[in-house]
Amino acid sequence: MTTPVLETRDLSIRFGGLVAVDSVSLHVDASEILGVIGPNGAGKSTLLNLISGLYQATNGDVLLNGVSISGRPAHRIVEMGITRTFQSSRLFNDLTVLDNVIIGMHSRTDTGVLEALLLPRRARRKLREAADHAGALLNSISRDLYARRNTLAGALPQADRRRLEIARALASDPQLIMLDEPSSGMDDRDTDALMEDVRRIMQERPGISFLIIEHDMRLVSALPDRVIVIDYGRKIADGLFQDIRLREDVQEAYLGQKV
Repeated sequence: MTTPVLETRDLSIRFGGLVAVDSVSLHVDASEILGVIGPNGAGKSTLLNLISGLYQATNGDVLLNGVSISGRPAHRIVEMGITRTFQSSRLFNDLTVLDNVIIGMHSRTDTGVLEALLLPRRARRKLREAADHAGALLNSISRDLYARRNTLAGALPQADRRRLEIARALASDPQLIMLDEPSSGMDDRDTDALMEDVRRIMQERPGISFLIIEHDMRLVSALPDRVIVIDYGRKIADGLFQDIRLREDVQEAYLGQKV
């Protein structure tokens, strides 16, 4: 068996007497899209915070390519190959579209303050190279977004803001991208475009994987290769969406009733 890109083993976190994530074990293979669904407050975003190093687990382990990354700071985990987006936008609204993508490349650049002061010409050359790379990345995701690369990020409509967040996540050259409710605020047309963006990224970057938290059942039924269900912090199902959606416990957890 091949080693998963990402694996969690009995991952848990407590906040006082509240167990927000309770012994969750999951894996994401190379070139796989894993969907994560469950009711509001089930612990899905907390799970992403644990994997990305924003929270430290009470128990359990997180492994990247078979190597434990538990306890490492968030910026180090990005350097190792895991990046993410958030439910609410974390763009730099007062910077341009291009600048936001360049910022996403920080873990892959080595220009520091001292070099900028002592070797300004070399620092400027590296910045131009970063801008060229960021522009090419934008163009590969959306020609329209590339055409607006000098627009302030705060002026973008919701769908393009989400697209820009994915472009910024890609800028760090990750092995795994975690998306937290990427279709939030989108209509059906924008959601369809988002799914095409993810599929195109998968085609153009062999081996890259996605872990996607989502509530839109159109997306969940069409995009992920496999889906897990979280309820009260515990994983209650893992498999193909068309199979697990028929389970009584999943229907009761997600819909509040059997269907």
